[in-house]
Amino acid sequence: MLATLSRGKTARWFSPDGLLGFISRREVGRNQLNVISHNKPAGPGAWRAEGSGGVRRVSASASLRAKPRGSPKKRPMSEKAQTRYFVDHRRVKLVAGSGGKGACSFHSEPRKEWGGPDGGDGGDGGSVFIKADRLVKSLAHVVPVYKGQDGQSGGSKNCFGRNGKPTYIGVPVGTVVKEREKTIADLSVHGQEYLAVFGGAGGKGNRFFLSNENRAPMTATSGMEGQERVLQLELHTMAHAGLVGFPNSGKSSLLRAISNARPAVAAYPFTTLNPHVGIVKYRDHEQVAVADIPGIIRGAHLNRGLGISFLRHIERCRFLLFVLDLSTPEPWTQLQHLQYELDQYEPGLSQRPQAIVANKMDLPEARENLQTLRSHITQRVIPVSALTGQNTEELILHLRELYDGYLQVDSSTRLTWW
Repeated sequence: MLATLSRGKTARWFSPDGLLGFISRREVGRNQLNVISHNKPAGPGAWRAEGSGGVRRVSASASLRAKPRGSPKKRPMSEKAQTRYFVDHRRVKLVAGSGGKGACSFHSEPRKEWGGPDGGDGGDGGSVFIKADRLVKSLAHVVPVYKGQDGQSGGSKNCFGRNGKPTYIGVPVGTVVKEREKTIADLSVHGQEYLAVFGGAGGKGNRFFLSNENRAPMTATSGMEGQERVLQLELHTMAHAGLVGFPNSGKSSLLRAISNARPAVAAYPFTTLNPHVGIVKYRDHEQVAVADIPGIIRGAHLNRGLGISFLRHIERCRFLLFVLDLSTPEPWTQLQHLQYELDQYEPGLSQRPQAIVANKMDLPEARENLQTLRSHITQRVIPVSALTGQNTEELILHLRELYDGYLQVDSSTRLTWW
């Protein structure tokens, strides 16, 4: 009986090769199994038994069926997918960390009967900062609530609690922080920080209350609560020039023709739902940022269409490029309506340095409307065709003239201020 158990126990731990050899040495009957052959398939540890039941393959190794290890590489997100998650405003609640409690304890040591108080103070709570980062392009990652880290409580032996670590919220460059519709911070420089809420001060231990009158204080205070605020974050696009026009006027195509940006282009209105910024490079290594503002309709200042959510992006543009569709009758009325919408949103916004871009000059009806447009307005009109690239060089050179004029005004303003 012991021999039978040992033989069965040994067979359980046989490898496939040893199991075949064990079966081949015993005669299990000519009618049940005629041939047992040990072939060597491609996979390691695989064996095949041929008999009356047919052919069966079994793998004793997990390497043949195992999934490849390592996280699969994520494909880079396309520009169209990135704009889908573009967020330019957030409402956040910020709560700073609370201070730690002070400790109440007395020194205890052999042969030292009157050790005195040794309770340490609690640590200060962590503050919450809002920091501008040029690598962040949207406010989509900002969560509704931020809670700072609390300070640790004090301990015996005059041990002070650790201060809470500060919390940093990364926002794009150009973010405006508002509280109750009042601007309190403008983060327009990379690395600029704004201390939004202060952390609470830590509590005092009983060692702090030691005095000549009270040699054994039993008092210890709790930490103060952290500051709490509700703020609004608004992203204003940082660009020198802004393309302003009605939907389907060819702003995205024009931005593709003069810069390195690649916004989506289609033959229907409201193709652009989020601002795009392109960089126009010159031979002297100067760079001018041009923003493609989504289409504005009549009544946009009343929050119609895309509303004022994108009119705010024009506030930072130093000069404007009004893009008119010359394939429509009376294109000069487009300029009047666009200027009216800008002035209703912010008085004087349409009076900034500007240029009139007459687009779609490749169409036959556009050539006839160009002369009529010049007779109705006094500003300079630059006829271009974003589709064929016609006369885009003149627009790029005029854009540089506006940029140089902005630099001169900016430098003179700084000298006057100093």
